[in-house]
Amino acid sequence: MTKPIPDKAEVALEYPDKLYIGTFGHSARFDAHLDEAGISLSLDRTGEPKERKSVRIHFHYALFAEILHELARTVSKLPPSDTGHRDALREGAKALYDALLEKSDASQMSPEEEVLLLHVME
Repeated sequence: MTKPIPDKAEVALEYPDKLYIGTFGHSARFDAHLDEAGISLSLDRTGEPKERKSVRIHFHYALFAEILHELARTVSKLPPSDTGHRDALREGAKALYDALLEKSDASQMSPEEEVLLLHVME
């Protein structure tokens, strides 16, 4: 099920001889879900045929976990005064964390994993 995009997404696909760039704003929709192999994301812009765009991407779990680690390592680039974005990211990370705890035993997390997850949630 798709939901409206609450902000904006920009996508660039670069080939040696071509560049495709697309933006997805408030009138576009997105879907994000887990499957047995990883994370599926889709962005869809509807409307006139010339305006329609869609992007699909699938990350296997190990890659997506590494992406989360990289985000945690670079969170200092987000100014402390940008509380709106910081709060939104923290709430999203917490929702994912809580949902993962419901499906597994949290006591199996290593201390390093707990610290990295806390950094993502900050």
